[in-house]
Amino acid sequence: MAQLCEKCVKLLQDFVSLVKRMSSSLIQNIKEYLILISECSCLKRKTSEARQLYKPVLLPHEKEMAREFLQHIETGFEMSPFGKDSLEALRTLAFSENPGLQQSAALYYLHMSQHLSTHLPAEHLESYYALLQSSDMEVQQMSSLSLVNFLLEGNINKEQVVQMGLLEPILELLESGDSTVQCNSCACIMTLAVSESNREAIGSAGVIPLLALANSYDPRVQQNAVGAILNLTRSERIQQVLCREGALPVLILMLESPDSEVQYYSCAALSNVAANSQYHEAMLRVGDQFLLRTLISLLFSSVDKVSSQACVCLRNLATSVNIQADIIAMDILPKLLSLLASSNSDVQQASIALLWILSQHPANQDALMHGEVLQNLGMLLLTHPTDPGIVGHTACIIKNLSLCKTRQTWLNPLLVHGHHSVVMEPTFGSYQLPSQQDKVMSLLKCHLEEVQLYLMNFLSHQEIRFQQLGISTLGKLLEDPEFSSAFSQSQLMEYLEQVRQQTEETQELLKMATSHKGS
Repeated sequence: MAQLCEKCVKLLQDFVSLVKRMSSSLIQNIKEYLILISECSCLKRKTSEARQLYKPVLLPHEKEMAREFLQHIETGFEMSPFGKDSLEALRTLAFSENPGLQQSAALYYLHMSQHLSTHLPAEHLESYYALLQSSDMEVQQMSSLSLVNFLLEGNINKEQVVQMGLLEPILELLESGDSTVQCNSCACIMTLAVSESNREAIGSAGVIPLLALANSYDPRVQQNAVGAILNLTRSERIQQVLCREGALPVLILMLESPDSEVQYYSCAALSNVAANSQYHEAMLRVGDQFLLRTLISLLFSSVDKVSSQACVCLRNLATSVNIQADIIAMDILPKLLSLLASSNSDVQQASIALLWILSQHPANQDALMHGEVLQNLGMLLLTHPTDPGIVGHTACIIKNLSLCKTRQTWLNPLLVHGHHSVVMEPTFGSYQLPSQQDKVMSLLKCHLEEVQLYLMNFLSHQEIRFQQLGISTLGKLLEDPEFSSAFSQSQLMEYLEQVRQQTEETQELLKMATSHKGS
């Protein structure tokens, strides 16, 4: 472990002095604190309410261990915290019934969690079982916070935390009366739920406390609770548990939170649930189309990831045809067009994917068939000619729109504003585009240079399907004498010749390889 800075050395010295002063009158102080604790009902654990209160005494071995703990600190315990003696000292302090000793152990684990750069041995997790179940609120706060730190920094194995039985005390802390403890325990659950096996364990143990804390007045608690629910929705089985326990109304209402993180977490959780169409009816049942109206309003969020996630959620919902009609009726197109021009790549990708889903249904195609939509698609292709997501979705949108009864008007705006970004014949997979008429060919002849540049983008693309698309389109154009003459001495044909030679070389190598295989 690295050398401590001056600030940490001073803090450690103060801590040693504090423990030394405490040890001189430790028994008396413990008695006084226990009397105060016994008079406050909020600090009593539910499992011990029926027990008779008693005043624990400082056992001889605990007193000796506290003294050894101080000696370890003074003689370099900080530099080698994982020795057998140091572990035994921490374990004794953690399992003590004396709050002062438990606080010492919790404080030390908190200090380690802020400076540890290696893996925490699994044996140290045993102490957490006692610390998390302590009746002392400060011990709960410090131990839960140090556990969060260890989890976030990757100092401990997430699955091992659950395997060693720490999930139960963590879940119990969700019902603490202290917001700091609730915040830390929610953060633990959120981090643990990244693991698939842990999600199953958490879902089986119960999600109701998390749903209750999602409505917390403390923004820290609310944020971590909704974040934990988001990670749990990554499991289809836990989605069923959450929906059965009433998670959908909670998450939908959280979309209106003033906290953008809560908005994002809840929107992402709803997106995961919406990926399964069996929940669509239940999701739309909350209010009078409240979910759709709220998601569409979030498209204008100033936080890009919220806007992008709202698109994703709408896209997943739009797989149901009847929901598509509702979305179109809410005048979503102007909002989507503004998102297509966003400077954020995720927002653009999410918005064009939603537009693609909407274009699949014939009832929506007339609404999408107007110049502004086509102009935006053309400009998008112009600025992102090699982006497979944008090019692919745009190609599919145009193919879908070409089936519309008013398709005669669709090409001209694309040619004018998109600079011939979509002139391909239907040739390859999901990127097929509508066939063109003689009018299209005459329009393209006015822009020969731009057409050549665009075809070069496809021929030089890294993905073979775009190369094939470019070659097929070029072949169709060369059937026209004017295109053939214009392209005959161009760089385009030189590049095509290079491709041909490379292809012939590849074919020869393949023949050699297959002949050796046959022999």
